[in-house]
Amino acid sequence: MITLRRSAERGHARHGWLESYHTFSFASYYDPRFTGYRALLVINQDRVAPGHGFGMHPHDSMEIISYVLEGSIEHRDTMGFTAVLRPGEVQVISAGTGMLHAERNPSDGEPLHFLQVWIVPAAEGGEPTYQQQPYPIEERRNRLRLVCSPDGRDGSTTIRQDAALYVSVLQAGHEVTHGYAPGRYGWVHVARGAIELNGQLLEDGDGAAIADEAALTLRGVRDADVLLFDLP
Repeated sequence: MITLRRSAERGHARHGWLESYHTFSFASYYDPRFTGYRALLVINQDRVAPGHGFGMHPHDSMEIISYVLEGSIEHRDTMGFTAVLRPGEVQVISAGTGMLHAERNPSDGEPLHFLQVWIVPAAEGGEPTYQQQPYPIEERRNRLRLVCSPDGRDGSTTIRQDAALYVSVLQAGHEVTHGYAPGRYGWVHVARGAIELNGQLLEDGDGAAIADEAALTLRGVRDADVLLFDLP
């Protein structure tokens, strides 16, 4: 079963320097139908104006994944990490027992467009950790590139949940497929562009919950950035 979550139905917040779309309930936006899906709690699609960002703020017991589409993120945290995240790079913070971080757009003129994903860990606590990994376009074009997994296989980052995240830059006319083991669930998010998902059209910002599907076929309609989750 594929249940569509249309972009226009998402939560929307505008704070001057920040425009954010919420696939699931977040902050002051609440929709009882969409409070997360399985272990997936948040997909926020954020655009941040040059020179602005999020000040130092706390997290705990959460897997926080950032994926940059355009621009760059300057990151600082209380674990001692300072870094810049650019398009095609994935950042994972396992917040564990607790940490603080700040994120900003360091550019004077270029906007920042990125996705932030929260996944609930299998168990609370643990030492906070930071990971950052680039995935060149050649590894993502017209294929599903594994970027997060519980065991770090195939060069992916490691998350503390039995979940996997794949990303793809899917060109028009190309197809990729993904099989789901019995009892597994999924979510597909189209960050930009358009695809057909088992024959159904998904466009910029659309998502889809996946249950009781043995396999998915994603076909590019317009060049698209896509995230695919395999969830317990």
